[in-house]
Amino acid sequence: MIRRSCTIVLACAGLAACAAPAYVSPVEVTRFVGAAPAQLGTGTISVEFGPGLQRSPNESVYRTAVERELASLGYSVRPSGGAQVAQVSLEQFVDDPDAGRRPVSVGGGASVGSYGSGVGLGIGLDLTPRAAERLDTRLAVAIRPGAGTENLWEGRAQMIASANSNYADQTAAAARLAAALFSNFPGISGETIQVD
Repeated sequence: MIRRSCTIVLACAGLAACAAPAYVSPVEVTRFVGAAPAQLGTGTISVEFGPGLQRSPNESVYRTAVERELASLGYSVRPSGGAQVAQVSLEQFVDDPDAGRRPVSVGGGASVGSYGSGVGLGIGLDLTPRAAERLDTRLAVAIRPGAGTENLWEGRAQMIASANSNYADQTAAAARLAAALFSNFPGISGETIQVD
């Protein structure tokens, strides 16, 4: 009788741990607008990840999400050869309460722009987060003329979602980040906002 009671208590404790509520942060967005905002949102554009680095396993999901948002802004999206180029960078980390932070995947280029952006690393580790862990995802995009080097626009969006939330799914996460990044485009230069 005592042994059975202990087993039931332990089983209930285990279920409580598994049933931890899902967590999703607002999306934090920062954007920088260049000297020629009139050139944004029109003409043709191609989306690419930075050259020379290992691709993220989720590259196509994020590329599709960015292309969808650019098309909704009025751009005509082309596979290559656009009058403008949107360079995409993606970083993901798993925040593990027990083991700290570890990279999941990173894809992108060395510096998305001139407004405080950094160097991306090419890592592709298949580390599926557990329910107690949180996935920190950062999407950055820089838009520049196809034949130029000076960015017309830069933006980055970041969110954290627990592994038991809907946004542990990369398609859902990509859509949410891209929608937040390009909301009220081009945005106020240098302003950081939160999008629910």
